[in-house]
Amino acid sequence: MVEDGGEEEEEGESGEMPAATAAAPLQRCNGFLPGKEAACAPAAPAAPEAEAMLPAGGGRVETRLSRRRLAVLAVFSCYSLVNAFQWIQYSILSNVFAGFYGVSFTEIDWLSMVYMVAYVVLILPATWLLDARGLRLTALLGSGLNALGAWLKCGSLAPQRYPLTLAAQAVCAVAQIFILGLPSRIASVWFGPTEVSTACAVAVLGNQLGTAIGFLLPPVLVPNTPNDIDLMAHNISIMFYGTAIVSTLLFFLTGVVFEEKPKYPPSHSQAVLQTIPPEDYSYKQSITNLFKNTAFVLLLISYGIMTGAFYSVSTLLNQMILTHYEGEEVNAGRIGLTLVVAGMVGSIICGLWLDYTKTYKQTTLIVYILSFIGLLVFTFTLDLGYLIVVFVTGGVLGFFMTGYLPLGFEFAVEITYPESEGTSSGLLNASAQIFGILFTLVQGKLTTDYSPRAGNLFLCAWIFVGIILTALIKSNLRRHSVNSGIMNLDVKAVPVDSPVEPESTTLKIQSTL
Repeated sequence: MVEDGGEEEEEGESGEMPAATAAAPLQRCNGFLPGKEAACAPAAPAAPEAEAMLPAGGGRVETRLSRRRLAVLAVFSCYSLVNAFQWIQYSILSNVFAGFYGVSFTEIDWLSMVYMVAYVVLILPATWLLDARGLRLTALLGSGLNALGAWLKCGSLAPQRYPLTLAAQAVCAVAQIFILGLPSRIASVWFGPTEVSTACAVAVLGNQLGTAIGFLLPPVLVPNTPNDIDLMAHNISIMFYGTAIVSTLLFFLTGVVFEEKPKYPPSHSQAVLQTIPPEDYSYKQSITNLFKNTAFVLLLISYGIMTGAFYSVSTLLNQMILTHYEGEEVNAGRIGLTLVVAGMVGSIICGLWLDYTKTYKQTTLIVYILSFIGLLVFTFTLDLGYLIVVFVTGGVLGFFMTGYLPLGFEFAVEITYPESEGTSSGLLNASAQIFGILFTLVQGKLTTDYSPRAGNLFLCAWIFVGIILTALIKSNLRRHSVNSGIMNLDVKAVPVDSPVEPESTTLKIQSTL
């Protein structure tokens, strides 16, 4: 694999290497997709090196890394950051905004939960759009709606305008639908097999960093001044207008930087997918295949539990801290910052570890167990009266709970290949939003009526269920197998009605077993 010497190659340059020496396949197996039985016939011994060959030209596929991939990843991470910042900026100041708009804490919680509701309602059309219209349009919609929602918030700077700020947050929530499913797609389409998990972790890290900044900046920019509403409105305006300007700049950068895909595929697994004609793809059948994949369904539930628990803890953190440490709004934000920054470190470490070891199930299960232990420790030390202890336990909890997020994305892509990364990631996020809504409502009720400990123990019980489900997942690393050349099979994203597959749509993977 070589890296491009510039942004683009000349249009006339060939995308194929010289024809390789012919080699007979060891076996030809159908049965790569879930629900199909393998049918293999013995053949002559294979060549000593894996070959990925396009039947139409008989030439070897050339894979290259484009330098543009780093700019694509950076711009995506930045506008994902702003979207996450807008999600949490209300919740971390729940007491401030409840006083400013004259509404209840539950109504402020809905400014967070609207993100979750919008995702569940619109995820299927959004993933269809990603598959049918591509990466660039999806990215422009995400960054554009993010900027539009930010500007609408600038019109809600008066106590009686809660409905407008809710509508603006709903626009940002729709933008999120076109953001959360992209990390694994960007990583797969633009990055090579030795860096794909790290790239996915960095893309997720942008969203986590936005949450971290959302915990840190709002309490500093908008101190609680209940006796001076005009000053409070002025402080809120600084936050809203600053967010709008940054998000608008990132929208224009998205238009300049994003392209549908690099000129050459970065990996053999991407080369396989690019040989499948668009008319052979069925979004409905792809969804059906995913739900027939038992391993994916188990991951879908376990990922939803863990990520939903994280959303609930993030939304209610201010209320939990202020229950035991009155007047500590700024430190509540700092604790949230600690939780997310530690998780960002965990995400990068997990991404690097996966690229090095490919131990997806083992790593996911260990991180899940340690998250459970971390939440238990956080729960029983929250009311000790020492904020430093909460900082430490919150950091440990965040390292594992937030560090789990990219693990779930990449594990799903591995066990569902060659299905669309956007579809699998979208379904994982939809599951997370559903569990996030339920957990936030129930934990919020338990926290208000009883104590933060009751709400956290509720989450602990569910995470224990997630551990069991994760242990039951059968690890079948399909994408890794193709990139390593250890499979020889006919790959299709979805089955078609005709029992005869046209030769031109098949890419053969041959190697020594």
